[in-house]
Amino acid sequence: MLDDQQRTTTFENFLKVSKDLNFDWFHEYFTDEQAERKTKKQDFTPESVTKLMNLLIKENYGTYFEAAAGTGGMLISNWAIKPAHYYCVEEQSDRAIPFLLFNMAIRNVKGTVIQCDSLTQEIKMTYELKPGKKFSSINASLDLGSDDLKFSQVLMNPPYSLKWSADKKLLKDPRFADYGVLAPKSKADYAFLLHGLYHLKDGCKMAIVLPHGILFRGAAEGKIRKKLLEKGYIDAVIGLPENLFNATGIPTVVLILSKKPSDKSVMFIDASRDFEKMKNQNKLRDTDIQKIIETYQSREDVERYAHLAKFDEIEENDFNLNIPRFVDTYVPEPPIDLGEVVKNMIETDKELHKNTHELAKMIGELASDDPKMMEDIKSLQEYLSNECD
Repeated sequence: MLDDQQRTTTFENFLKVSKDLNFDWFHEYFTDEQAERKTKKQDFTPESVTKLMNLLIKENYGTYFEAAAGTGGMLISNWAIKPAHYYCVEEQSDRAIPFLLFNMAIRNVKGTVIQCDSLTQEIKMTYELKPGKKFSSINASLDLGSDDLKFSQVLMNPPYSLKWSADKKLLKDPRFADYGVLAPKSKADYAFLLHGLYHLKDGCKMAIVLPHGILFRGAAEGKIRKKLLEKGYIDAVIGLPENLFNATGIPTVVLILSKKPSDKSVMFIDASRDFEKMKNQNKLRDTDIQKIIETYQSREDVERYAHLAKFDEIEENDFNLNIPRFVDTYVPEPPIDLGEVVKNMIETDKELHKNTHELAKMIGELASDDPKMMEDIKSLQEYLSNECD
């Protein structure tokens, strides 16, 4: 990727095979190779989820930031909808970096790829991409490469519940200082969230997908969540179906954060039941995505699907954002028709009476040379005959 001639030749050969630039060609390959929950905590974002997240904040078109970018699937979805002026992405994996550079440079974008630990900000290498006649050029350096630390769009699907240092020195870091605590060492979810939020411009929105635990876990996470709600930063909580990801069946949630809150209300959407069941995993259909987008934009209650919760209601729930607290999806059983029940009981009794009569008749036709056996048969026949009367 760093050799101009080899890069151009590779791109030209690749485009002879496929000219469709609107998806990540390497997504399936990397999902099979790298998506592993137990130790790597990696889940490559499904195309339907990247599309949803980008559409949720598409009005903030301009500059784009993403941490834990992988091979760039979410960035490509953004580019396919409306290319940003500038892309700044972070990724730590040596394995993913060349594919990320490939996906950006072949689309001739302007941007920066920072190979680093996003949480500690330890930088290994920076790659600057500049648009050319057809493909971006790539230059490597050890400099950050971007003075603009705030972006109009922030999208993230970080590794879930990743262990991290949580070094107390980071309490003075401007990303975390306002919250008084750090995300726990065993779960870096809120550290990634605050990292992305820090890079968000005022008046703009961010979308991040995380496990449901971030909605209700207490201790340090509860304190951070409360502070975010008091600032009015949490704009929406959208519950997604389970089994959307290749490496995990757990249900996930998309949080929309806004640095232009009109008030402190939160839009809750339970989209967990709307999906297409595929062979190995579930998928959000375009109709499911459109329903989420329209509901989010309207900010109106939808029975058993969505609820706009005011701050007072959230405070009454002790800042617990678990979706069932705010969206009641219970469907009551239809009322019982007693007349129909009685009618069915009478029909059943008639059928039972008829069958008992037939059985008694059949037993009466039995014969045996054993007197004791005949006595038992006769007793059984009399019993069934009495049941028929």
